[in-house]
Amino acid sequence: MEALALERKAERDAELKERLLQLKKERNAIILAHYYQRDEIQEVADFRGDSFLLAQKAASTDADVIVFCGVHFMGESAKILAPNKTVIIPDERAGCPMADMVNADGLRKLKAQHPGVPVVTYINSTADVKAETDIVCTSANAVKIVNSVDSDTVIWCPDKNLGHYVQQHTDKKMIIWEGYCNTHDMLTVKDVEEMRAQYPNAEFVVHPECRPEVVAMADFVGSTTAIIKYCRESDKQEFIVGTEDGTGYQLRLDSPNKTFHFASKFLVCPNMKVNNLKKLVKCLENMSPQIYVPTAVADKARRSLERMLEVAGK
Repeated sequence: MEALALERKAERDAELKERLLQLKKERNAIILAHYYQRDEIQEVADFRGDSFLLAQKAASTDADVIVFCGVHFMGESAKILAPNKTVIIPDERAGCPMADMVNADGLRKLKAQHPGVPVVTYINSTADVKAETDIVCTSANAVKIVNSVDSDTVIWCPDKNLGHYVQQHTDKKMIIWEGYCNTHDMLTVKDVEEMRAQYPNAEFVVHPECRPEVVAMADFVGSTTAIIKYCRESDKQEFIVGTEDGTGYQLRLDSPNKTFHFASKFLVCPNMKVNNLKKLVKCLENMSPQIYVPTAVADKARRSLERMLEVAGK
């Protein structure tokens, strides 16, 4: 029975993929997928990447339609950078708890307490918050962006764990918002210790969204893209991975002869996993749900995103 069910699923997936190719051609669409998406989404994407790479692709594509397979703030960033494109997402319920931990009113109040202090905001934030921001960053370029700001003090939001990591690599004073990623923050020292005892020959690689005490245990710290690159180029053959488990698709693709153990069974973002192949096809058929960002908000937010692309591209 199980074999028959798998065979039927494979047949349905093949039909969906064929329909997807047809729709992409009809709509002149491009599919962007974050590394945390389900394998079936990453497999059919035109580009897989972290937030920075996908922002670059959204800004430069000549497609008429951008299908963003990620969470809602990522679709907003794509729409802000490509205002004349139609941006759709497979499921509008794909939110980000960390992005919801800061809002524009709260950030304005903090700015009022620190007049003239520039704001650096992690890209994992809403368009409204980006509109109150001087420059956006991603985990891949956070240190470079903070160090580029012409001020000895910056307001940082919303991820306190990434902020703590950046603080170790800059002389600037950072006023850090108390947000965090629910998924990465779940990883504990005990989890890592248990995995290291089980796999003593494995290197531990970790995302800086994890807790500071977990990051301090790592053999390598970096963004999702940096982790993938490090594992691909390393002489080591076995890794304990401290980031969302969707990264396993690209890790296995790049390094099929290496072994990857995720540091906890809880390193799964439920919001990223809301999207699936069926929803992807359906959103292109219906051209919905679409991402809309009010013009006034988009214009202000675009400046903070474009500043990041300019600085990080140097």
